[in-house]
Amino acid sequence: MGRARFLLVRTLQTVFMLWFALTFIFFFFRLLPGSFTDIMMFRGASPETIAAFEQKWGLNDPLHIQYVRYMRNFLVGDVGMSLQFRQPVWDFVKMKIFNSFILVAPAITVTYIIGSLIGGYLGEKRGQAIEKYGLPPIVFSGAFPEFFIAIVLIIVFAGWLNLFPTSGMFGFQSAGRFADAPWWRPYLTADFAHHYILPFTAVVFRYLYLPVLIMRTSVVEVLGQDFFFYHRMTGIPGGNRMRHLLKHASLPVITLYPVSMTRAIGGLVLIEIVFNWPGIGYALVQGVLSRDFPVVQFVFFLVAAFVIIANFGVDVIYGIIDPRVSVGDD
Repeated sequence: MGRARFLLVRTLQTVFMLWFALTFIFFFFRLLPGSFTDIMMFRGASPETIAAFEQKWGLNDPLHIQYVRYMRNFLVGDVGMSLQFRQPVWDFVKMKIFNSFILVAPAITVTYIIGSLIGGYLGEKRGQAIEKYGLPPIVFSGAFPEFFIAIVLIIVFAGWLNLFPTSGMFGFQSAGRFADAPWWRPYLTADFAHHYILPFTAVVFRYLYLPVLIMRTSVVEVLGQDFFFYHRMTGIPGGNRMRHLLKHASLPVITLYPVSMTRAIGGLVLIEIVFNWPGIGYALVQGVLSRDFPVVQFVFFLVAAFVIIANFGVDVIYGIIDPRVSVGDD
């Protein structure tokens, strides 16, 4: 009963937070100074054209009318029209969501696999020279912001060494080659892989310190427990002992994984701008510069929803693994 109530409470809290995020974002962007019609006026649109545009999109309606209309449309899957690109917002951002996902999800997954192995090894070698000299550079790497790491990678590997392209997701030679191909075909080319390596490396390098530190700390704690002392006394081979060690120490790293994914989504905006990667961060910048608030508010909501749902997933995982978490809500 405790676990069922825990799950119900967390679900209701998640639904409320999603509604609150959507509502806050809606009013926030409409109350900010400046609008898309200001951009139209700057570009020389006549007052009649602007008035017709506002009438067509209901921009002169009271805010509460716009809010009710937006929420009603949102519930049936209509998230609005892009004012700048004159197409449904979902059609404009759906491939950009995919582009961001295929960058951040594999990068964070690889980061946690590599970081867990490094952290486990450093924890097992605590006090030795490999830990003393190997840990500080990894911790130091986490002090740099995303855009700095991205710029350094471009300067070194694209500028000085000329090994990788500086920006984009495909080269000019691929622009028209896949016009009639399935949408997924360009992602399976060597050209895409060539453009993918630097932004992928930037994400891995930026977040590697997190799993390393968490796993190292967890391994040190496990090494001090009685059952692991018994493992050493019984003469279990080193490889088997290390496998058991990582298994027992990996829980904090596993639960931190979705949290790091949300952090990476937030930081991905800067990486996408530097590498000109056509993801949701790049779409967000385009929307902000053109005052295209339907695009901006939907991208903001996507990021907020990802954070909220990821935290919900972490709560559920904790409730299943450690029953004390769910019982504590009674």
